[in-house]
Amino acid sequence: MTNGAGLIKLVLMRRRSTNFLRFIIFILGAGVLALGLFALPSVWRGGSAEFPEASQALLLIILGLYATAIPFFIALWQALKLLRYLDQGTAFSTLSAEALNKIKRCAVVIAVLYVGGVPLLFPIAETDDAPGLVVIGMAIALAPITVAVFTTILERLLQTTLDQKSKEG
Repeated sequence: MTNGAGLIKLVLMRRRSTNFLRFIIFILGAGVLALGLFALPSVWRGGSAEFPEASQALLLIILGLYATAIPFFIALWQALKLLRYLDQGTAFSTLSAEALNKIKRCAVVIAVLYVGGVPLLFPIAETDDAPGLVVIGMAIALAPITVAVFTTILERLLQTTLDQKSKEG
């Protein structure tokens, strides 16, 4: 009887943790959606008025940020799938490895778009006399690179576990 109660408690605790992570994913998605709908158009209008000589670069930066939303939402969807696999007890499966691989590829795409957008910050930094803007842009580009490295490590660990399971069974 104690083992059954302990197992139920463990399942409920795991479910609470995954539900909390789902909530965090929802908040992240809603935040990015709100930024895309409300903040970026305001940045475009205000930035074009304040920096007319850099308005072309600002437009390209804004378009690049919109482009990164696509792989971002794909990665969030894959993270939700991973949580579902965890709830179903199939976290150590090829489906999880595929989801991690897709998250990694999305993070790489976002990183490439961010790094590609850093040179577009130069005209704005020169106009505003703010050389730190480029450093901030590079720091922001490091976030998806970190996610890509982390998911690569997780994917390799999972693949090693799957390979060992297939050799044993």
